[in-house]
Amino acid sequence: MKLNELTIKEARKGLKDGKFTSVELTRACLDQIEKYDNKIKAFIVVIGDLALEEAKNADVLIAKGVDKPLLGIPYTVKDIFSTKNIQTTAASNILKGYKPPFESTVTQRLRGAGAILLAKDNLDAFSHGGSTETSDFFTTRNPWDIERLPGGSSGGSAASLAADMSIFSIGEDTGGSIRCPASWCGVSGLKPTYGRVSRYGVISMASSTDSPGPFCKTAEDIDILMKVIAGKDYLDATSSPSLYKNLDLKYSLKGVKIGKPRSFFDKEIDREVIEAVETALKKFEELGAEIIDIELLSPNYSLATYTIVQRAEVSSNLARFDGIRYGNTRDEFGFEARKRMILGAYVLSAGYYDAYYSKAQKVRSLVINDFKKAFEKVNLIVGPTLPTTAQKIGAIKSSPFWGELIDRLQLPASMSGICSLALPCGFVNGLPVGMQIMGNYFEEGKVLSVAHIYQKNTNFHKRKPKL
Repeated sequence: MKLNELTIKEARKGLKDGKFTSVELTRACLDQIEKYDNKIKAFIVVIGDLALEEAKNADVLIAKGVDKPLLGIPYTVKDIFSTKNIQTTAASNILKGYKPPFESTVTQRLRGAGAILLAKDNLDAFSHGGSTETSDFFTTRNPWDIERLPGGSSGGSAASLAADMSIFSIGEDTGGSIRCPASWCGVSGLKPTYGRVSRYGVISMASSTDSPGPFCKTAEDIDILMKVIAGKDYLDATSSPSLYKNLDLKYSLKGVKIGKPRSFFDKEIDREVIEAVETALKKFEELGAEIIDIELLSPNYSLATYTIVQRAEVSSNLARFDGIRYGNTRDEFGFEARKRMILGAYVLSAGYYDAYYSKAQKVRSLVINDFKKAFEKVNLIVGPTLPTTAQKIGAIKSSPFWGELIDRLQLPASMSGICSLALPCGFVNGLPVGMQIMGNYFEEGKVLSVAHIYQKNTNFHKRKPKL
């Protein structure tokens, strides 16, 4: 196995045992970037020289016996996380050239753990989309088929990891922005419980659902990262003091009740996708779990609610980009951002607030209560992440709400704030199929434990695209 193909766990062991250096590991990733990113287009900026300098410093510390959880391991991050003195654009022309004078909490914690930043990942501008086509700069391609979309909005993060251009990557999930690209690119991605990971320094889209989280090659790697990035942050009032519960390597599926929501397996989902997820449910059953059919509200309720709430919060959050204090003028906003701001201002305006925004928040409460009742009967809930495998580039032109329609199965977890993990569970015509494992509030450890057992007994997560 090439160094850039290693997992975090494997890389940590190799560095500790002296089998290779951080410089060699970092250079292997940079070589992969140089070789393939011209066609995948995962990155807005690559900081190779700085990464190699930090790798040299990491090797000195490793030689001295310094023990940090991510020391010497290279990663990439969605370009919506503020990185001090390194361009942070949110893939929008309005922020092109902007270099923050401060660091996001997530990247600061990763730096403190010894991780090495390689590059900033492309995304839908301001995270507005599910394809990475609405980036103001360029469209990222899916490593499994460069004529297809990687998903979004964290498409660059998932594509870079699927192409082994880094050991892990960091994204952010507001309405499926980690789980969608994880599923279409065949990697594992976690939307943590809202408030589990600090939002400080993340350019806001919808403040009530924004959830920073990791992309990894295994569930076990995600657990390693969550131990670093999760936790209370005094700079984010919405961050939770609830302690992260680790993945349990001794966890057993015997007696675990997994809910199969009927509304997540409807006729609008591709038959091959449903079959792949149902095969995964049978594997869980073979491993000792009990599969229970449950009723959940149709995801369409969350779709309508999210569309209204998200637009309202976008309208509020993007008001700060006035072109006076930093960034460029407002005429640099792309079409998608303008469209969302206009709709958001409309649903918040006098005379329409009660008709739209207020009602949407009431329906959101119904979704939250629906999950609370479901988790009284089952431990976890499993369903498809997306209704199709990766679609062709240009697909977003088919509907002005294409992103919401493609993400509708992910929106219930976003609107309720529960945790949800996407991981590969099969392939259709050579393209990955993702399932999502949804867990109750702050039960990421349980979700990851079940995913780890599944990955120990299957090989879907080990398959690589032919670049």
